[in-house]
Amino acid sequence: MAQPHTIADFTATLPNGENVSLADKLGKVLLVVNTASKCGFTPQYDGLEALWQQYGAQGFEVLAFPCNQFGGQEPGSAEEIDSFCKVNFGVSFPLFAKIDVNGDATTPLYKWMKSEAPGIVGTTGIKWNFTKFLIGRDGKVVARYAPLDKPATIAKDIAKLL
Repeated sequence: MAQPHTIADFTATLPNGENVSLADKLGKVLLVVNTASKCGFTPQYDGLEALWQQYGAQGFEVLAFPCNQFGGQEPGSAEEIDSFCKVNFGVSFPLFAKIDVNGDATTPLYKWMKSEAPGIVGTTGIKWNFTKFLIGRDGKVVARYAPLDKPATIAKDIAKLL
């Protein structure tokens, strides 16, 4: 297989098990986030929804990928996760099926994003829930943000790309 170059080279799985191409995301600015419902950073769903509401009409999307690899903080089923996010945080942006972001079962999208934007001192592993990747309209990784980086602090970077 050819080396992936943009987000368009990947698919993602919806909670219902359907695989969708991410090629239709080209031309949009994306914030890709690994999420968890029982994490200290879970309130960031509010900030992610605020960004989606603020910039969605301008071609911005949040893509949330639940992950249970950090402290077992996302144990629920796809339906439970979806319901939790809608009821507690009013989330209206896309939630995908639960994935692995580290280890042998790492989803190809995350392997690619981690190689394109390594973390501190060049490490590629995801350290915790709510690590964020900003993807430009050309489908390429622009930046990586730590779990401590609140969504509001990323707004200026999103606005520049729009």
